[in-house]
Amino acid sequence: MVEGGGPVGVLFLCTGNSARSILAECLLRELGQGRFATYSAGSQPKPAPHPMALRLLAERGHATEGLRSKSWGEFAAAGAPSLDCVITVCDAAAGESCPIWPGHPTTAHWGLPDPAAVEGPESALREAFERAYEQLEERIRAFLALPLADLEGAELLERLRAIGTRGNP
Repeated sequence: MVEGGGPVGVLFLCTGNSARSILAECLLRELGQGRFATYSAGSQPKPAPHPMALRLLAERGHATEGLRSKSWGEFAAAGAPSLDCVITVCDAAAGESCPIWPGHPTTAHWGLPDPAAVEGPESALREAFERAYEQLEERIRAFLALPLADLEGAELLERLRAIGTRGNP
């Protein structure tokens, strides 16, 4: 999958790049133990990551310094990091016309409900973020178990898409 033996470049996309994609970026960065160059972005990024996402990540031991909501245009421009996989984590971003990614990475959809859209008491918001974190962690662990060096093309695409159905309600 990756030429030259460098880290696998993975971009997680969501519309606002404030919750699910930020959670996924941090999870893969930590669980991947340096084997991945992880990024997140959005088609219409919010001004900043959601405070509950940052709080949950910090409580679970993830570094949150430097996390910011970014436009996906940063990753389609000249000089952008090399990407091997682009994974959408929200249904809205999956339905949008994405940029043409340099290098034509494998793309897959791992849709999850938006925890930031939950209304009600803070406990309900917290529960929604925890559920999204746990579902993403399960999917990322499945991704890490793939023999990425041996997978290409249709087989890689099929395996990535299958992961996207894990933990769906």
